[in-house]
Amino acid sequence: MKKYCFGIDIGGTTVKCGLFETDGTLLEKWEIRTHSEDNGSRILPDVGETILAKMAEKNIDKSEVAGAGVGVPGPVHDNKVPYAVNLHWGPTDIAGILHKITGIPIKAGNDANVAALGEMWKGGAEGRKNVIVVTLGTGVGGGIIINGHVIEGAHGAGGEIGHAHVEDSITDVCGCGNSGCLEQVASATGIARLAREELAAKDPSEASVLENEKDLDARAVFNAYKAGDAVAARIVNKFAKYLGTTLSVFATVADPEVIVIGGGVSKAGDALTDIVSRYYKKNAFPACADTPIVLAQLGNDAGIYGAARLVLD
Repeated sequence: MKKYCFGIDIGGTTVKCGLFETDGTLLEKWEIRTHSEDNGSRILPDVGETILAKMAEKNIDKSEVAGAGVGVPGPVHDNKVPYAVNLHWGPTDIAGILHKITGIPIKAGNDANVAALGEMWKGGAEGRKNVIVVTLGTGVGGGIIINGHVIEGAHGAGGEIGHAHVEDSITDVCGCGNSGCLEQVASATGIARLAREELAAKDPSEASVLENEKDLDARAVFNAYKAGDAVAARIVNKFAKYLGTTLSVFATVADPEVIVIGGGVSKAGDALTDIVSRYYKKNAFPACADTPIVLAQLGNDAGIYGAARLVLD
């Protein structure tokens, strides 16, 4: 019986690695540098070498390993990526390359989808099989899980919640090439954008602690909101309306048991989930309206947990 598996989360700066037992027990985690120079040609060989080194260190035979799952920042289909901009990759056969190096089974997935799988397995959605996960960081990532399986779609774009079009008035181009995406109003940078717009439009006689903020970021906005600042309340309500309404639309497709919010912005805690839930319930299809919205629990480890779970499917 297979006893071990590896979870690998490849980022633009570091590769997070985890050695797990197949029941989900994390035995050890470590990081290696992401060598993205030379079109990222060293990344997968480095990953393969660190897996083999850990197996040698722990005296683990290949027959005891279920495999390694790999999360990457880009669309993934059939364990391959057509491109991964942050890694400088063109078309790359992740499973083929890593299996040749390690001799163990390999599965790959988009990093946001993989993080969602981690939250389903051992995080905020543990015990559930139908889940929507949205991560609010510099951008907005997402993952949709149906009956315990991540939805990739025909082009590896399943669960790209952050690139749902939500606002016609925005003409700035999103990182995806379109305009008016949820990412532009609900990410950390999107909330800062809403804050600048609200401060510029408010009546000069109205005071706000945000006017004195040197770093007008999402954290400052939520801190002011919690303190009762009226301008911050308008900003947070705009953000929550965009996010809650968008999640209500996705819920009509996925009908989740739970919606999980993670990423740096989720550090705002219950103040965030409470107000997003308000707009979600207002707009949700009645059968989905009582779906709980909860905070993610795995933090930066969601990727390695989900990658490990990926190879166990």
